[in-house]
Amino acid sequence: MSMENRRGRPPTRRQHLFTKDLKSLMYAFGDDVNPAPDSINVLEEIVVDYINEMCLEAARIAGNRNKVKVDDFKFALRDDPKKLGRVEELLVLQKMIADTRNVMKYNKDHF
Repeated sequence: MSMENRRGRPPTRRQHLFTKDLKSLMYAFGDDVNPAPDSINVLEEIVVDYINEMCLEAARIAGNRNKVKVDDFKFALRDDPKKLGRVEELLVLQKMIADTRNVMKYNKDHF
């Protein structure tokens, strides 16, 4: 086989980026504590493909802009209310964490 894998894309340079997380998720959903390596590899390939596809879609939406924005990802997820809702939830939490850090930094600097 050439430089491309079964999905027509070049193989990823980094492997096992999500192995630890996938093992934990698989166990949480009822799999064995040590799931089969093939199962982890398949799931990791699916996750990496999904992330790549979402990034490519967001870049396509961004068009000629030199920067992909969060709104581009939100637009790409507009037809999937669960995922879009989760993105919105995580953005709110990110803002809350940033605000809390700023307050803590202010308190540390001024008291």
